[in-house]
Amino acid sequence: MAQGFDTVLDRTVPKTVAPERTRGQRVAHRVRAARADLIVAAGYLSLAVLVLSGQWLHTDRGYLIKSGQDQTMWEWFFAVTAHKIAHLENPLGTGLQNYPDGVNMMANTAMFGVGVPLTPVTLLFGPTVTFVLVLTLGLFGTAFAWYWLFSRELVTSRFAAAVGGLFCGFAPAMISHANAHPNFVVLALLPLIALQLIRVARLSGTPVETRKARRLRDAFILGLLIALQIALGEEPLLIFALAFGLFAFVYYLHAPRTGLRAVRTVAPTVLLAAGITLALTEIPLWWQFFGPQSYRSIDHGPMQNDLKALFQFPSESLGGVFQHGQNVAINPTEENSYFGWPLLLLVLMTAVFMWRERVVRAAVVVIAAGTLLSLGSTLTIGKRDTGIALPWQWFERVPLLNSVLESRFTMAAIPAIAIVLAMGTQRALDYWRVSATDWRPLAWFAAVTLALLPLAPTILPVVQRPAAPKFFTDGTVRQYVSHGSVVIAPPPTPPDARALQWQTRADFQFPLAGGYFVGPTGTEKKGRYGPDDRPTASLLIKAQQSNKVPVIDDAVKAQALADLRFWQADVIVLPPTDNADVLRYTVDQLIGIPAERVDGVWLWDVRGLVN
Repeated sequence: MAQGFDTVLDRTVPKTVAPERTRGQRVAHRVRAARADLIVAAGYLSLAVLVLSGQWLHTDRGYLIKSGQDQTMWEWFFAVTAHKIAHLENPLGTGLQNYPDGVNMMANTAMFGVGVPLTPVTLLFGPTVTFVLVLTLGLFGTAFAWYWLFSRELVTSRFAAAVGGLFCGFAPAMISHANAHPNFVVLALLPLIALQLIRVARLSGTPVETRKARRLRDAFILGLLIALQIALGEEPLLIFALAFGLFAFVYYLHAPRTGLRAVRTVAPTVLLAAGITLALTEIPLWWQFFGPQSYRSIDHGPMQNDLKALFQFPSESLGGVFQHGQNVAINPTEENSYFGWPLLLLVLMTAVFMWRERVVRAAVVVIAAGTLLSLGSTLTIGKRDTGIALPWQWFERVPLLNSVLESRFTMAAIPAIAIVLAMGTQRALDYWRVSATDWRPLAWFAAVTLALLPLAPTILPVVQRPAAPKFFTDGTVRQYVSHGSVVIAPPPTPPDARALQWQTRADFQFPLAGGYFVGPTGTEKKGRYGPDDRPTASLLIKAQQSNKVPVIDDAVKAQALADLRFWQADVIVLPPTDNADVLRYTVDQLIGIPAERVDGVWLWDVRGLVN
């Protein structure tokens, strides 16, 4: 595929053939290139640290407020992975939450690809440091990896490649996910997979013997990269694979014979790489799809982008500070399509002027397709469903695709937009090389500045999270747990998963009933967020929300006892929370014994009732 990437300049730009360099000149060129790479890397890393500086300055109790409960969940994933590795236990599943059923960690994007190697960091500094470190390296690494691809395969100018890499790493969707979703921030392997496929495709013009000699090495590299990406996140890999396939199809559309030669060259390597990937991931994938607490699919419900979001500025940007517009995002962590009208206008105009370039045509098709799919089954404008049917209504029935949040398909447009920006920048620089007085480069850079400056990310907001109750942090909990679980009143759920942090602070000395995870429900084993609803858990949640003690009769008491036995409860704990008095009176009546005040919490020792 890379054979067409060197045709990046319009034919109206005069070409010159550079004389062959001497050995000294080649060394000097490599030194300059390496220096440019270091400068670009330093710039990306500095920006990533700045965006997350609020969390870096408060790794003790800081919390990215827009993450909802996701930061708590991810910190728990990293912490339990480190705990399992340190104790030489299987990290693929755990009973430390959702006791006694447990949690399938492979089915919960635990990101073993970073959680396992960063185990020493988690054990030494805590899961919050691991969480912010992964996000920071994710933004930096994604930007630099795309820069590396662009600078080696797309454009000759390091500056043009840097513009493209900057957008890939710090696009609005990336900053939005940096609040809570490291699996959609650590995307550095995707451009490396693309680079490997491009280099294999280039071999179509070499002798068969050369291709066979390199096939095993190329397949191993590709298989290893894909296996590592599976350990980081499968949903981004699926979106990338679809986008890359569409890009390649459009790129070779005008030269089908060349495309067929590339397919014949790539296919054996890809098939061999698939076998290597399967060999490397066979056990984790089996556990994910067939192991304990696995599920077949997850029904998210409608999660489409609003059409207005495409033309607005994201909340965490300079443009969003001054002109955010109507809030039409699914939530603060899913601002996947907030490209802003200046950037979309620039991409449209650039595409028109550079339509002769195959790379640009392919990129534009990917942008259009990803955007269209992200709009969901019916078009929504300003949170109003127009009823206009869209293609996603057919794709959402396809296995695997039906588990993807359709909103995220616009993330496929990010590297495609970056390609247009890098190509346009390269073109402008080439015009300048021809004539220093040419007005077109000035117009281009002014337009790029106006398009990207409003999207410049701001520092992600951080608040101080409440301290964990001393009952958990000073070890008192050990006195009340024999071989059963701790039941929080009410048990943790996705809307309130603070108990996972308390369990982490107590070094996993007890399992929890309930939790925040994805697990199966019903006979069809469909995935859902949080545990199956137990009657007593639902009653306690309702009591807290209504601030009213419910009617409790003998049947309700009997159900409470049955639920406590299901949870194998040793102790019920009521931490400081909203409407705590109502919860205390409710539990008093449910189990027939009064609460005891210990180390800042109310508790009920139920070992005598359950056992």
